[in-house]
Amino acid sequence: MGCRQIAWNLTGLEVFVVRTFICTCGEKIFFDDSCCNNCGSQVGHCPVCRNVVALIGNEQQGYRCGNPACGTPLLKCHNYLVHGVCNRCVVYPTEGLPPPQPLCDCCRYNQVIPDLTIPGNQEKWGRLEAAKRRLFFQLDLLGLPRGTAADGFDPPLSFDFKADDYGIWGTTNYQGVTEQVLTGHLNGKITINIREADSVEREKLRVQFGEKNRTLIGHFRHEIAHYYWDLMIKGQREPACKQVFGDHDMSYAAALESHYQSGPPEQWEERFASAYASVHPWEDFAETFAFYLEIVSTLDTAHHTRLGGPGVTGDLDEMLTAYRELGDALNIMNRSMGLLDHASRPISATITEKLRFVHDLIQSARQAAAYSQ
Repeated sequence: MGCRQIAWNLTGLEVFVVRTFICTCGEKIFFDDSCCNNCGSQVGHCPVCRNVVALIGNEQQGYRCGNPACGTPLLKCHNYLVHGVCNRCVVYPTEGLPPPQPLCDCCRYNQVIPDLTIPGNQEKWGRLEAAKRRLFFQLDLLGLPRGTAADGFDPPLSFDFKADDYGIWGTTNYQGVTEQVLTGHLNGKITINIREADSVEREKLRVQFGEKNRTLIGHFRHEIAHYYWDLMIKGQREPACKQVFGDHDMSYAAALESHYQSGPPEQWEERFASAYASVHPWEDFAETFAFYLEIVSTLDTAHHTRLGGPGVTGDLDEMLTAYRELGDALNIMNRSMGLLDHASRPISATITEKLRFVHDLIQSARQAAAYSQ
């Protein structure tokens, strides 16, 4: 298979450059690249050195990491080699034959993928995978645990990427939806409706629900927050969580119905990261967690580009100060180009304390992981 780019037209608010890397030819390569624009070398993410690197042909079947300090024997992920929706690699086994369809550390979490016989679904799947890779990059950066049932995790993390069922017509022009897929989380399974990967449909929903922005990476950040609530708060830190976010034992169904009938409370911006966060304490935690990941992404990207800044530190106040300053500059830049604000959420004292709860939770998880090693 020839070298190709797999960014799937990630434009506007979907572009979150994490870091840049260097090809063996000296040219910059980027997080989503599958080939170098300068020399044409195939590139991919090495799971050992965690860089996007040139893939050098090996004497055996497979490749070698182009990072001189690494050189690990590699195989392309099955979804990279066959479907072109991934750019990650797996380590070539030193003993025995390689697995017939190796999946990378991102793709192995998939349980359901879109029906690839339907035109356009492969491109949508590619956009979903790009957002998931960026999410996992952040989780690894922060040292957050994750795993499948085979890894012994309870709840086990998994993903379903599905489309609404429109019956025999198989087209969104037919209004009789026989099965509607709801984006959400349940017991470790994150389900994403693939229409969120359609920029036109996503913008319609953004306007319909009065959201300041609506992105694929935002969906992943929100839903993974529910996973971490189950993993790190349920049965462990619930009293402390209630003190910050409120009593999550209140009826979720009743709270949701009230929200859609009456809307968010007045001056919700002073207490919540978004209007949807006001629905219920579970959603408040998820939106705050997602906002924290947005801050981390912005600071890490800025730190590893010419924008500068302190990056991601152990001091939340330092991070928030840098985010506010950087956000003002990015907002002005976006407005000059007619785009939506990058940093569109005010950070009140109440929201800061909620962010501090998330920050401390993640710091505790990182320390626990370091202690167990």
